[in-house]
Amino acid sequence: MDETYLLLLLSDSNLPTGSFVASSGLESFLAHGFGAPPLTQPTATLKADAIAAFLRDSLSTYAPSALPFVADAHQIVAQLRSAEADIDTPRALALLQELDALYECTTLNHVARRASKTQGVALLSLYAKGFSRPPGLAAAAAVPAAPLLDAMPGLVDAFKLMVRRGAGDAHGHLPVCWGILCAALGLSLERTQHLHLYLHARSLLSAAVRLNSIGPYAAQQILLHVAGALVDAAVLKCARLRTGVLVQGQSGSWDETQDGPANTWPLGEILAARHDLQHSRIFNS
Repeated sequence: MDETYLLLLLSDSNLPTGSFVASSGLESFLAHGFGAPPLTQPTATLKADAIAAFLRDSLSTYAPSALPFVADAHQIVAQLRSAEADIDTPRALALLQELDALYECTTLNHVARRASKTQGVALLSLYAKGFSRPPGLAAAAAVPAAPLLDAMPGLVDAFKLMVRRGAGDAHGHLPVCWGILCAALGLSLERTQHLHLYLHARSLLSAAVRLNSIGPYAAQQILLHVAGALVDAAVLKCARLRTGVLVQGQSGSWDETQDGPANTWPLGEILAARHDLQHSRIFNS
């Protein structure tokens, strides 16, 4: 399947991926007064500047903490799809489970963990229900064969079952599930990482509109004139990072402090952790 068409499908805001339940800490950020303009200058421009600053800080910490997991999950599934790779489904599932457990440990607050799991499970369901071929002979006859879509249903279903079972088998975190989904569809790693950060930025601006912090036109302006450069810079800086799960027992130059995942915005973590303490809220995180 053409990669450009897949990008269009995955960037569709109508996809049921659970992104509408999350503000990634923005609601708490605004509720604590960090986005309020000075009383002497209560202008819409200053409010948009505050949202743009939050977007910058959020991307700067989300990219190094999430992209390593996206990359490793993508590599595992891509190797399984390759006939030349020395990996089978049980081994792939074990590695994905290890990645998922590591992300659970490195996510520092319960609010972010909850939102990540909600969106991750939604992505697994999307692959099984939204990207499967339509049932029925008439519908199937109108759709050309797409082997990339049928390559990995066993792996995705097995991982989803591990998540549904609970008991610590798997958590289904968003970066891991995003890497699984995109690799199963045959999307390249470069496109997978870039689209993931773009969707993170877009969901933040969508949350800002629903919070009535900025209007839809202002959100579109920020997405066009600000977010693009921020996403490109974050991908350029963090695309090489890896979790270390796939290099264990191998000789190499991977260094945890230089090449591993990291969280770089302590204030954002504190604000996100205080989300549930608000008297009223419209988002899950």
